[in-house]
Amino acid sequence: MRSISKPISRIIHRADEPSLVKRLGTVHWGSLAAALALALVGVFTVNSATSELGSGFVARQSAWIFLGLVICALALAFDYRKLIDLAPIFYTVGLVVLVLILFFGKERGGARSWISSGTVGGQPTELVKVATALLLARLLARVYRPQLQLREILAACFVVALPVTLVALQRDMGSASMFLPMLAGMVVVAGVRWKHVLVMGLLGLVLVAGLWQFALHDFQKARVMSYLSPDADPLGDGYQVRQSKIAVGSGMWTGRGYLQGTQSQLRFLPARHTDFVMAVLAEEQGFFGVLLVLGLYGVFLSGAAAIAARSRDRGGVLLVTGLVSVIAFHVLYNTGMVIGFVPITGIPLPFLSYGGSFMLANFLAVGLILNVDYRRYVNR
Repeated sequence: MRSISKPISRIIHRADEPSLVKRLGTVHWGSLAAALALALVGVFTVNSATSELGSGFVARQSAWIFLGLVICALALAFDYRKLIDLAPIFYTVGLVVLVLILFFGKERGGARSWISSGTVGGQPTELVKVATALLLARLLARVYRPQLQLREILAACFVVALPVTLVALQRDMGSASMFLPMLAGMVVVAGVRWKHVLVMGLLGLVLVAGLWQFALHDFQKARVMSYLSPDADPLGDGYQVRQSKIAVGSGMWTGRGYLQGTQSQLRFLPARHTDFVMAVLAEEQGFFGVLLVLGLYGVFLSGAAAIAARSRDRGGVLLVTGLVSVIAFHVLYNTGMVIGFVPITGIPLPFLSYGGSFMLANFLAVGLILNVDYRRYVNR
């Protein structure tokens, strides 16, 4: 009797499931639309920032966006629950790659975090972030209690500590720090006691003190000191943030106009197509242009938060939380960096900054977020 009833129940469940078209219609496509709009704004801004360097930057940025959409579609095609099951493999491969970079990586901007072959290269750290989010979702989703125990929090911290240490050894403290919002967001959503939050905070302070004393190099310490005293060396370590503030302030309400920014067009602003692309946008489009871009980020993040809220399994909620936490903190930190609120650490702006591996990782995250929404009606 059981052998008959079980197939019948499966048939009934399949009959109750929405069709493919209906499931696609219920996906929160607003997040993808906002990401595409941001990427389009990024193409025009990168074009302005690199206008004196030729058109190759725009062509490559456009190609990366197209490839990112392909990766987004592939990420949507595979069941995210199976990807979470395979997370230990992705994570291990990522750690191996990070170790290899320590010996064979290319150095750019003071950090040995790049791999390249000829004209093709990138930063694997961006993809390791996604692999780490998958593994954390797998680890924390198996806890069904309202609150995590200390050993489970420490296990999650250990998962994050390995890639953070390897990336820090590459002298890329900016990328290393971006793992921490992921950890914090996922642990909080999984459930944590306040006393454990206090313990994590104290451990964080000890870690920061240890990094300052033993891990940070002189150029990294100089960036922090230039943040604390920006006028101490205006032509040296404080030059970049000073020029960025001038660019942002000169944009005023409506901006100087497209291709009319003096800081970018006259090359006063360093890293204007990567880390400081927001300063170029602020100078040319002004406060209202920046407000529009921040509004698009708001649409993207609120849509992703809605997807996490209506997910029907714990792993999906945690995965979306981890990915959204990283993207949101990138936006928050980069925006604060260009106006001098936080130290310069080389944190790019999602979907806008020039860069291939970062763009691909962003769209991979979008695909996984939509994946969770797409499969919320599928019976497990």
